[in-house]
Amino acid sequence: MVASAQEWELGNDTDCIEFISKWNLVRRLPVDRSDFPTHPSIMRISPKPANACPWYLWPFFWNQRRKYGAVLDSALLWARAPKVFLGVAFLYGMIDRKNSPLNPGLRSLVTVRVSQLNGCRFCVDINSATLLKRGVPTSKVEALDAWQQSALFSDRERVALEYAEAVTLRSDAIDEHLTERLKRYFDDDAIIELTALIAFQNLSSKFNSALGVPAQGFCQVPRREG
Repeated sequence: MVASAQEWELGNDTDCIEFISKWNLVRRLPVDRSDFPTHPSIMRISPKPANACPWYLWPFFWNQRRKYGAVLDSALLWARAPKVFLGVAFLYGMIDRKNSPLNPGLRSLVTVRVSQLNGCRFCVDINSATLLKRGVPTSKVEALDAWQQSALFSDRERVALEYAEAVTLRSDAIDEHLTERLKRYFDDDAIIELTALIAFQNLSSKFNSALGVPAQGFCQVPRREG
């Protein structure tokens, strides 16, 4: 992801929900920014230094520093292809716009689930932070990897998640039954928007996962009492 639509405040005295594998296991870890090096050795391509990037990318980096306290590692990889960076950034901005027919919480549920399926730690981390920032309960975030067995999700969310999984794992196997259930909750325009969101998140999470982009420690929730 080039940028997230929501700001997330960083701190040290918190717990982080970190999805640690493509099988969507969840653990809680104490968070400290020093635990998340900006350019760890596991990244397969070195991020381009921000000051070596074209000037027209600097506003994006400035905005990321304002929101997250640092430039995103993923952005510095995309910056090696600056014109592609611009295209991806503007596409994401249109998909995640405020007047989207898909509500923000649903968009974030879908992006986290696609990220889980593709084993993208960076995407799960930053999109889970956005999901929580958008007011989705922590219990729902924790249940997302097993949403089929959870009563926390509405019928509309369930069919969107089922569709997201189908598009991600085997889009040629989507049948009329699933399409009919989608149409109970989404009109044709919204289905196009949902499909575009899923396709974009597959682009983003596969890019980051393939290049070994790690989580940067954005997914934080208040420490629970007791």
